[in-house]
Amino acid sequence: MEFQSVAFSVAIIILLGLLASKLFNRIKLPGLLGMLILGIVIGPYGFNLIDKAIMAISGDLRAIALIIILLRAGFGIHMESLRKVGMSAVKMSFIPDVVEGLTITFISHYLLGLPLIEAGMLGFIIAAVSPAVIVPQMLSFIKRRMGTGKGIPLIILTGASVDDVVSITIFSIFLGMYGGQQVNYLVTIFSIPLQFILGILLGLVIAVILIYLFKRFNIRNTEKTLIILASAIILKNLGDVLSTWVPIAALVGVMVIGFVILEKMPELGMQLSSKFDKIWIFAEILLFVLVGAQVNIYLAASFAVVGLTIIIIGLAARSAGVYLALAGSNLNLQEKIFCIIAYMPKATVQAAIGAIPLSMGVASGQEILAIAVIAILFTAPLGAMGVSWYGEKALKVDENAVSKEIMVK
Repeated sequence: MEFQSVAFSVAIIILLGLLASKLFNRIKLPGLLGMLILGIVIGPYGFNLIDKAIMAISGDLRAIALIIILLRAGFGIHMESLRKVGMSAVKMSFIPDVVEGLTITFISHYLLGLPLIEAGMLGFIIAAVSPAVIVPQMLSFIKRRMGTGKGIPLIILTGASVDDVVSITIFSIFLGMYGGQQVNYLVTIFSIPLQFILGILLGLVIAVILIYLFKRFNIRNTEKTLIILASAIILKNLGDVLSTWVPIAALVGVMVIGFVILEKMPELGMQLSSKFDKIWIFAEILLFVLVGAQVNIYLAASFAVVGLTIIIIGLAARSAGVYLALAGSNLNLQEKIFCIIAYMPKATVQAAIGAIPLSMGVASGQEILAIAVIAILFTAPLGAMGVSWYGEKALKVDENAVSKEIMVK
């Protein structure tokens, strides 16, 4: 009897995803680890219980889940807090990424014998940190006022979201070089700030339009939530379409939408934030189960030793990059170590672009994909567990903020 269908697959993902999350939480491990493992088990490289139609659109589903994460992040950022951590967040957005990416480029060139261009692709696929793993945990710390006195969760939250854009941009440079395209390196590198500016401007325009609509018309909060989500998805797709002519960091714009609405309509912003928290329950299951389903454990096993060596050296370089980025800040050693741990997890970018070199006919595409898979399997659970455990120990509750809340109530 044939049970496999889109509806059956969704049902299996939801039921088993919730169960896996609860079981792992019960044994004091992050629920996302359970969902990742579940994805591997029921995915095409396991028992193959997920319908091919779901797998065919899994990239789009993961993109929507990432948009929900970034909207939640935007609704969690206050202007006052952002001013406090501005320069630290800026440095965290590119220094660790570039240090790790370049380190992996040279290490994989010598260990695997990859040509430098292909090694560069690998370096900046692996270098991207995972907002999917980090952002929900940082939002949890912000809600509990842990580390907010020094803006630590906000530094990580904003830095990690930009980190991905830097990594993907530099990866694209190496991919263009491999394809024989004429690449003007100075223009491409200087286009990175332009991407952020255009992304911020697009997000700002959409936020202003949405605020006008919400003030002008009587729209229920649930409908407002869906309108914001649809607008953010359109922004992301618009960025993809326009990227051929003008590079745009659309995902940064998605965060700006939430941030601006929260600043201009604080009460509504808090209510919408709560709505997105509820949507995230479903989106989280989809995201991590489908990321796990992308993982080819047989491919990863064939490069396990050399892959882990490269990743561990890369993480050591990233740790040095984080420490360098936080030099001169008011964070103590424990808090800097927490930031180092929080910048470890890899998942979404590696799952999204890890297979691109192979699909484009890059000679070492198979090795690149295998090491991207190992990076997910090794760093996502390790980083998530480390953040959860060490964060409780290193981050102090902001007593001033708690006192203000009590006074307001």
